Formats: sequence, C-alpha cells, structure tokens
Amino acid sequence: MRQSSGGGVCVLAGWWVACLCLAGLLGASLYASPAVAQRMEGDRAAATGVYEAEVPVNGQTENERRSAFARALLQVLGKISGDRNASARPGFGRELRRAEEYVQTYDYRQDQSVSPTTGATRFTTMLVVRFDSDRVDEMVSALGLPIWPQPRPKPVLWLAIDDGKGPRLVGVGQSNAARAILDKAIERGYRLGLPTGTAAEQAAVGAIWRGDTATVARISARYAPPMQLLGKLYRKGSGWKADWVFVDDGRVLSKWSTENADARRAMAGGAEGAADALIRRYARRPAGSGNPGTYRVAFDGVRSGDDYVRLLAHLQDLPVVRAVRPVVASEDRLVADLELTSGLPGFRRFAAARGVLVAMDGSADAGDTPAGDTGTEPRDTASDTLPVFRLR
Repeated sequence: MRQSSGGGVCVLAGWWVACLCLAGLLGASLYASPAVAQRMEGDRAAATGVYEAEVPVNGQTENERRSAFARALLQVLGKISGDRNASARPGFGRELRRAEEYVQTYDYRQDQSVSPTTGATRFTTMLVVRFDSDRVDEMVSALGLPIWPQPRPKPVLWLAIDDGKGPRLVGVGQSNAARAILDKAIERGYRLGLPTGTAAEQAAVGAIWRGDTATVARISARYAPPMQLLGKLYRKGSGWKADWVFVDDGRVLSKWSTENADARRAMAGGAEGAADALIRRYARRPAGSGNPGTYRVAFDGVRSGDDYVRLLAHLQDLPVVRAVRPVVASEDRLVADLELTSGLPGFRRFAAARGVLVAMDGSADAGDTPAGDTGTEPRDTASDTLPVFRLR
C-alpha cells in the first residue's frame, strides 16, 4: 500500500456495503447457535438467575426469537448493572443486535390469564433465555458498564395500603398483595423482604404512613440488612398514588412518588426507585476497564486494498470503537487513531473474541494512556511506542 492521509476514508466509503457483508460472514462463524433448554417432565420454564430473562413473543419463528433475544439481553444487562438505560450507553446497541451470540439456552412457556375488563381467557407465549455468564461478563467489562456487585442486599419492604378502609401493613401472609413490587424488584436484579406482620409491626403502620424512618428502623432491627423501603399506597382520584422513602443504615437515600390508574403499576414504582438508589450508591466500574479516549494503534498484515477494507470494516463493527482515523500506511502496516469507549483493555477483549486481530508480543502494555490526556499530541508511529495487532 502507498502512504495516504485521506484516501483511506474514500476507500472505506466505496466499499462500505461489501465490508458489512464480510463482517457479518466473519461473525457468523465464531459462535455456536444457542440450544433449546432441556427440561424434565412437569418442569416449567422460568427465569430465576441474574443471567436469565423472560420476554413475551408473538410466535416461535426465528425472526421473532432473535428480536426477543435482544430484549432479554437488555433485561440481563439491567440486572447486572441495575442501569435501566444500558442500551443508550456507547457500544451496547451494537451488542444487542448480536444478542444471539451470547445465548446459552432458550425455552418457551405458555402463560394463561384472565382479562380484568372482559373476563376472557388470554394466552401469552414467553421466551425464557439463559445467557452465557462468562461471555456477558466479558462484554460488560470490556464496555466499561458499572457493575452492581453480588451478593445484593435484600431490603425490608414496609408497605401500608389504604383502599378506603384505613392503612394496613402488608406482611408475609399478604405477600400476594405486594406481588407487583416483589416481582419488579426481581426483574431489576434484587429481592425485597416482607416483615412477618406481628402485632407490634401492625401497630407501627402509623409510623410508615407518616414517613417516620427512625421508628421503622427500630422495629426493623430484627431483620438484615439495615435497609428499609417505606411505602404508602392510597387512592388519588380515579387512580392510585404511592409515596416512597428508601433508607440505608439510618440514612435516607431517596424519596419519590409514583402514580398510576393501576394500583399494581403504582406499587411497582417502589422497586424501581429503590434499585436506582442502590445502584447510585453501590455500582462500581469493573476492574481492568480502560479509560475512554483516542489511542494510536498499529495494524500489521495489511498488504492489499482488500486487507485494508476488511480491517476498517472490522474496526467499525467493534462496539468499543466510536471512530477510526487512518494516520499513515506503509507496505504492510496501517497506523490509525481509534476513538474508544473503554480504552485499550476493552478493545483487546473484543478483538480477541472476534478472532480477526491478534495482539502482538509486547503490545499488551503499550499505549494504555489516551493520546492528549496530558495535553500532548498523539504518540508517534514508531513500532516500539504503539500497541500492535496483526490482521489474520
């Protein structure tokens, strides 16, 4: 290849459609198709772990399943990080489109319910998906998504409901009344506990209604951990309103309210707010995640125009790469500035997983500081100062 500055962009534009097709063919050969889960007779498919999810589907076609895999993976990412907006973070949208590659097994379940308005019987098909935990962890770490560590606390839910007859405490014996909030907490990746409902606890319903966190903390001392979610649910107009306070070891972390025509949805908002408060306090960026920025990288084995096009297409397909700017090209090497969402560690992990690039000896520890972090220009193009990868 001849040295070029802007010519690479023209080549990339001219070959973009071909590049996408080639990248798809390469990716398709790097993973095995997910398997249908094996169950014993009488078992009922259900998502129970952090790396499992269930989503409604309109049928069992391949296209419907692939779309549902993306929604299921988004659920799992939400459980791992607690971030309801994980798909909006750089790089995750691309990986959601490749969700099938992370699936370990899947199964279907038929749910039956009764319409509250017409009384008619309804059937819903649910796709239950289990993802490969190692692969998902690698992807989350490579993209730098903050992790909500395991094991997670199980706050005590002190919920009082007034349907017009006065506030009453929801204890273990009335757990079905709180099913909406308990299930929503599980969907967000944690669990809520209920008090046993002793006479003393029932008598404390006034403290819950007043938002007296100190009194509730004292009666909650017999339970662990020292976290309480106080909620009061009551009618407002033709709908329902719930007021919430989340307390961690005596400290109020958050207060919020939820309203909805459906009492169950107003109640579920308590689990959402508590999860958000816990994540803000406890989620941490995974160890080994790199720093976002622009990195200068050398790629060997780029000996022809076809190699050049294939490399650029592959780089554009990696979720950690936001932009590629070719710097200089020689007979078999391309040097480029890569704008990365999570630094070189994330780039190396995705490059290794996709199998198109190989990190060369001695490059693993090179260039881990983004260009410009200290106000300097990007590093020069000498091979001993750059991380080097070889195109297969």
